[in-house]
Amino acid sequence: MGFLKNIVGSSAGTTSLLKLNWNHLTDLGQLNEIVSLSEQKPVLIFKHSTKCIVSKMALKLFENEFDLENEVAIYYLDLLEYRSISNEIASRFTTEHQSPQILLIKNGVVTLKASHSDIDATQLRNEIYG
Repeated sequence: MGFLKNIVGSSAGTTSLLKLNWNHLTDLGQLNEIVSLSEQKPVLIFKHSTKCIVSKMALKLFENEFDLENEVAIYYLDLLEYRSISNEIASRFTTEHQSPQILLIKNGVVTLKASHSDIDATQLRNEIYG
């Protein structure tokens, strides 16, 4: 277990292990802000289950590869704490709930979604820069 713990960290205090300067998605009202902001710049939502090792590995790999903080507004959603927000995201953006999952929103519409091992910062970069 020591090897995996070194890769993904412990299960407690995941938000303290975050490498990027995420906006924490904690209120349903923020979804309106995200849609509005997406008219000016792309917005990424990372839906994360703090108790899932696959989600932790995906988050860690993504954070190590992601280098678009100036071009993309990034939001982190703790699914265990805020499942109702995840449900609203699925409804509002007509997308199936997955965990882990990223959604890229431009002009109020999801233009890229990926989950599990398909989460890839390079794919995100290609979507943004075409």
